[in-house]
Amino acid sequence: MITLVLLTALSVLSLNMFLPSLPGMAADFKADYALVNLSIAGYLAITAVLQVIMGPLSDRYGRRPVLLAGLAIFVVASLGCALATDVWVFLAFRILQGAIIAGAALSRAVIRDMVPAQEAASLMGYVSMAMAVAPMLGPMFGGALDAIFGWRANFLAFTGLGAILLLLCWADLGETNKDPSETFARQFRSYPELFRSRRFWGYSLCMAFSTAAFYSFLSGAPLVAQTMLGVSSAELGLYIGSITGGFFFGSFLSGRFAKRHTLTGMMLAGRIVACSGLLIGLAFIASGTVNLFTLFGATLCVGIGNGLTMPSSNAGALSVRPQLAGSASGLSGALTVGVGAIFTSITGAILTPENGAVALVGMMLFCSAVGLLAALSVRQIDRREGLLNTPDRI
Repeated sequence: MITLVLLTALSVLSLNMFLPSLPGMAADFKADYALVNLSIAGYLAITAVLQVIMGPLSDRYGRRPVLLAGLAIFVVASLGCALATDVWVFLAFRILQGAIIAGAALSRAVIRDMVPAQEAASLMGYVSMAMAVAPMLGPMFGGALDAIFGWRANFLAFTGLGAILLLLCWADLGETNKDPSETFARQFRSYPELFRSRRFWGYSLCMAFSTAAFYSFLSGAPLVAQTMLGVSSAELGLYIGSITGGFFFGSFLSGRFAKRHTLTGMMLAGRIVACSGLLIGLAFIASGTVNLFTLFGATLCVGIGNGLTMPSSNAGALSVRPQLAGSASGLSGALTVGVGAIFTSITGAILTPENGAVALVGMMLFCSAVGLLAALSVRQIDRREGLLNTPDRI
């Protein structure tokens, strides 16, 4: 479990640890900031694609070789980024760094290989706590490295961390896929069962739209906080961290309670917490009461709700066809990134200084409500098929 937590943490750190260095990198490469910023947008796009590829590869060849290969590529790519003197060379190696997404995508499959669905949801709750802590601490650590040693120190740190984790996985992580597909042809013949499963799409859409509410918050919160509430840049990081702190707490609750409750029960609890907080916040904001408490109190509920929902929806998506757990993890992960990117763009397009607070909370409520509908659809399928009281209680 420690190895899986570290894999997940490094996958998240690789996205945002070097964000404070972007202006300095643009100056060093003598390139436009927008071009250097492709190291974020391009990275997200490639990780969505890689999850779709790595999941099936791990079902065919096993989790261990795919994870080790992803870590090895990440180490080489990180060193390439650190040594790059041309922005295009840097971006090429940055894209290759996306191989580390295997750590987040396949950690879920490893857990599901080892334990039943409800216990998997509990363990994923604890792993998800790393996804909350890493984004909070990563930019602070990266900013300190940049201030002391320069931006290249971030990528040298990635190189060292990746190498250490590669050795740890080599020594600690055994193969958990005990029934790999004999051929890709046989594996692909099983895919229609996964794609036709309404339960799989219910779990995956619940996860995707729950995350989309978070992405919408990240896209719109800076504008609302600074233009409507007069929050300084220094204070903004603290307030934005509130939703991440809520996710940490919700993930902890999932770790404690997911073993004793159904997957759909945990998902619904999370969606109700998120929607209730946003409804109350939207009511206050629409009535003219726009302040830090009504805005960030509502979004804190989204963090808690996502922490309750995500581990169970993850475990559920991987449990529909356990022999395709890697493929299910990759597909649901790519769907989550894709939906999140779409709603990030929509939020950025519709927000203005005048409608900011209402539009932001309204968009988050819409995403959370769609996630609630997806969770209710899964519960309805379970009730119709009489699965609410089975041992795994999927």
